Amino acid sequence: MNNDAFLILFIAFIAMMGVGPLLLRRLGIPAVISLLIVGMLVGPNCLDVVGMLSRMLGFLGGSSEVVAGHFNSLIDSLGSLGLVFLMALAGMEADFKLIRAARTPVIALSLLTFLLPAIAGFFVYAHFRPEDFPGKLLYASLFASHSVGIVFPVIRELKLSKSRFGAAVLISTVITDIASIILLAVSVQLKRQSIGAAAGARRTLSIFDYVDPAMFGSWFTPVFLLIVLLYLAAAVFVVYHLGRKLLKICNPGEDMLITILLLVILATVLVGEFLGVNLVVGAFIAGLALSRLVQQRISEHGGSLIGRFESIGYGLLIPFLFVSIGMDTDFKAFGAAGNLEIILLTVAGLVVSKVASGWLAMRLAGFNNWHGVAAGLMTVPQLSATLAAAAIGKELGMLDNQFFNAIIILSIVTTLPVPSLVRWIISRRSAAFHESEDEESYPDPMPNAAAQEDLL
Repeated sequence: MNNDAFLILFIAFIAMMGVGPLLLRRLGIPAVISLLIVGMLVGPNCLDVVGMLSRMLGFLGGSSEVVAGHFNSLIDSLGSLGLVFLMALAGMEADFKLIRAARTPVIALSLLTFLLPAIAGFFVYAHFRPEDFPGKLLYASLFASHSVGIVFPVIRELKLSKSRFGAAVLISTVITDIASIILLAVSVQLKRQSIGAAAGARRTLSIFDYVDPAMFGSWFTPVFLLIVLLYLAAAVFVVYHLGRKLLKICNPGEDMLITILLLVILATVLVGEFLGVNLVVGAFIAGLALSRLVQQRISEHGGSLIGRFESIGYGLLIPFLFVSIGMDTDFKAFGAAGNLEIILLTVAGLVVSKVASGWLAMRLAGFNNWHGVAAGLMTVPQLSATLAAAAIGKELGMLDNQFFNAIIILSIVTTLPVPSLVRWIISRRSAAFHESEDEESYPDPMPNAAAQEDLL
């Protein structure tokens, strides 16, 4: 690939990623959705900007098809690295101390907002693909996941992080996301097992790709789930203690510290891949294990550590993730037979199950109807984790273009109006939402959210 052609393509791509969201912000569209739209427009299924520019740069030498292919591979690779950063940062921003603030609503919200949407997603997919069990589990995990990146900024903006309601919503969001990520890992490995059984199937690093699935029989799912749980426990323990030692060795402002911690995160991801655990799970757990260390480091030396991670992630790599997801959108599938039904059932099934489960959980915990509706609506937006899981499903062939496009539409229609509706409800009942069960105040769960708020 010609270096000059690569440089021109990269500059053009960065320009589109920067200017597009800047223009769409005037319409009130969040940056993540803007990046998705930019990816859709410049992708091979629409304007095919990369292919067009590659042909225009043909005078520099080299095949335009080869140049475009290499550049698209680069975008996908940067997107995968952005996914690692996104999930690691989501883990770092978790604060389980909040569970003391609202134990009963946390338990109710975590259980109901995971189970009811997961069941809804399972049956929505089963309606169209009743024979595809891994696909049904994947759709269940998509429905069960929450959007950490939407909930955190809304709670902070409305100054609810110290209220019992805000604490319950925040910590249940983290717990539910962990559960949905585990369910995603199980569905992905089940799919890999079925692919591995086919002759000539592409193998991954997973040890399960090199063993006969028949040896597990009907016990594969519980065995793999046990492996995942053991991996999670071991990863949290090892990463925490290893990170603590590294933080003691390195000086507070040392640039090498970021590189070393990134190495720890990537090593955790790699070990997970060997065990058949998707990188989404490994990155999130590594970030979760480092979260307490990061918070301690911030309190002792300021916020430069997490700020550097956010700058690399939200400023450079994570935008490539959403652009690459948008580029995978196939507009032809929107006109396919049955696609409208898939979109409508997906959107309706998720919204109804999320709002109903949130309302029921808060009512059982002693909150009023307004609290229940607001909590349910906060779980509706599907953004980062959902899109990342959908991209994984599409890559493995678990989601065809119709279902993948339905998830894209779901993300857009739930992310744009719902946060504004939540703000409207809470502003009308401000006094009730800021009430706390006692006079104890709770810590701010996300002291360094500026970069994430800018992205969202």
